[in-house]
Amino acid sequence: MDASSRAALAQSRERLIDRTSGATGESLVGLAEELFAVARLLDGHIALRRAMSDPSGSPAERAALARRVLGGKVSEAALDLVETVARQRWSRPLDLVEATETLATEAALDAASARGELDGVEDELFRFGRIVAGNAELSRILSDRAAPAEGKTALIERLLTGRVSPVTVLLLRSHLTGRTVGNAATVVERLSEAASGRRGHSVARVTTAVPLTVAQERRLTDVLSRLYGRAMGLQVTVDPDVLGGLVIRVGDEVIDGSIAHRLEAAGRRLVG
Repeated sequence: MDASSRAALAQSRERLIDRTSGATGESLVGLAEELFAVARLLDGHIALRRAMSDPSGSPAERAALARRVLGGKVSEAALDLVETVARQRWSRPLDLVEATETLATEAALDAASARGELDGVEDELFRFGRIVAGNAELSRILSDRAAPAEGKTALIERLLTGRVSPVTVLLLRSHLTGRTVGNAATVVERLSEAASGRRGHSVARVTTAVPLTVAQERRLTDVLSRLYGRAMGLQVTVDPDVLGGLVIRVGDEVIDGSIAHRLEAAGRRLVG
């Protein structure tokens, strides 16, 4: 998004906060489901999203169009938010879709927080992301833009329903069944990071040859928090291929202290 669309999203987020203050977890789950459905509608109907983001129409006209299309089909809270989105100035019609999906995701994370499940949802998303990254066939199916959404939905629900929070299922189902899903493991990773960010943490993704003890995780969290100057949360993956030491990734920065990395570096020096 460019500057004007980012400003429009910020205005829409403020309205979401106003509308959901004090809301229950169940009502927030319902709101998130409705907003995800609207995002799918806009994504599938080019003419509608163009009309709702047309700068030649007034904000009131665009909001009135949203009410004509959605009135009586979604809750008043969802309709109010979609009208707010339609009133904003978007750089391109697809930004309208992305913004609606962003609001839906934030409403779902608000629901997890209201239900006391935010920590668990973050962990469930992280673990499912590791499963997807480690299973080539599952990754292929979930990353396939041409695969029917119904089939992906059935697969996700078969794998997860009853095993994880309903919020986790909602987030994964909604983000992995769109026509522009891209790499599934990356999509899930971003959701996990969004959940961690909602908790006020940055994420350090740690790969280690053997499981860390609670005391080791605590010390590593303290060190990284001091190093980066902000609260850090750990997401730990055990991978014997690193041989020993740690590989730590924070955003795009990688700290590779593994034995495998040092052996590789030594080999390059010998060859050189």
